[in-house]
Amino acid sequence: MDDPALDAAAHDQALAGLARLNAWSRSHWLLWDGVARHAREVNATGRTLRVVDIATGSGDAPVAMALRAQRHGLKIEWTLCDASAHALEVAATRAAAAGVAVTTVVADAIAAPLPCEGDLVTCSLFLHHCDPGDATRVLAHMAAAATRAVGVTDLDRTRRGLALAWLGSRALSRSAIVHFDALASVRAAFTRDEIAAIARTAGLAEVSVRAAWPARWTLWWTRP
Repeated sequence: MDDPALDAAAHDQALAGLARLNAWSRSHWLLWDGVARHAREVNATGRTLRVVDIATGSGDAPVAMALRAQRHGLKIEWTLCDASAHALEVAATRAAAAGVAVTTVVADAIAAPLPCEGDLVTCSLFLHHCDPGDATRVLAHMAAAATRAVGVTDLDRTRRGLALAWLGSRALSRSAIVHFDALASVRAAFTRDEIAAIARTAGLAEVSVRAAWPARWTLWWTRP
């Protein structure tokens, strides 16, 4: 899916397959508690929480959280960023169908600082596409754009994670791209110790990295 020459129809099929895989694994909710806590704190001051989600893909995670926030009466403004204009079109369509208002911004979080800022800057299941140097740049760019906190979730490189990726990708998608990427992603993912070290190199001191089901980790950093 990282191939810029990927056919649009194949890209759409892969995005849909990954959305089903993310929903099955409940990846949407790994950052929810932190997002909700910050929303309550900011809403208590009379302000709407601003969340920037980078490498958003089809936007399935932020749209799912936006719907949950609406049910809980939390006021959140969502900005979705991705290097792929096509992915953002899919994300905008998904959000509109769900009745969720979003702003979309084409932005490559590896190549340059983000062109927007938020109270929170979040990222789900993207850093396994990065080598350590690129991951360091992404986290540094996220921190620079966040006025309150950074939240990240991704795959944990474990044998159990590899087995679950094989099973889930084949059960939930016919896309050969998803079948390949699911296994390649786990093999390329960072362990919890590795991502903690990368975050510190990026300038995110006092970072918290915790294990999450299934074979995931979550990282939170709060601006001092």
